[in-house]
Amino acid sequence: MNDTLQVTSGSAGVFNKIRDSIVNGRYSYNERLPSERDLATRYKAARGTIRSALEQLEQASMVRRKFGSGTFVTYKNDFDHEDIAEETSPLELIEARLAIEPYIVKLVVLNANNRDLNRLEQALEQANNTDHDPEAFSQADEAFHLMLATCSQNPLLIWIYQRINDIRSHNQWSARKANILTPLKIRAYNEQHRQLLEAIRHRDQIEASDIISSHLKQARQDITGVG
Repeated sequence: MNDTLQVTSGSAGVFNKIRDSIVNGRYSYNERLPSERDLATRYKAARGTIRSALEQLEQASMVRRKFGSGTFVTYKNDFDHEDIAEETSPLELIEARLAIEPYIVKLVVLNANNRDLNRLEQALEQANNTDHDPEAFSQADEAFHLMLATCSQNPLLIWIYQRINDIRSHNQWSARKANILTPLKIRAYNEQHRQLLEAIRHRDQIEASDIISSHLKQARQDITGVG
């Protein structure tokens, strides 16, 4: 891989960059990723940041780390996500998320350990201070919701949510971001994320499920004008 050097902010940023490279096929199934040192140079990030991003990718079932051998891609891109993304409307995407994310959140309340909660906190922190950068917020938002799925500890739900993020990151959505993700809206979404994390920390399934449902219904209204 002959990637150009690029500055990437935080482990969530590195997570998104490597994830995109995997999803786009630049790193193929069972291919060994560059070493932590090479990745640190490529993304101009600390080794600890790279290590944290790789841990998140492993938790998301996209890579497998073998002691003494390296990190290998476990993600199989064996469906035509371009066609699916083209055919999926904003309303259909939100409907799919409303169908599964409230239950994902219930599983997170049941299954997440302290380490998982700290990872959710880190993912949320990446979304802070992105008020005036819709693209940065969008990437951090995708990482936060994928981390929610990862903390459910259900491999199939994690896989399904990876497919959802494939569609969310498709080019057809880029034009919508600048119009929808205003500074005020980004702050509101981040506050909802914070409330969700607090409900999860208090192991309140009903509250957490209600918050994520309200969050997605608001997103549906913002994207489609459908309340």
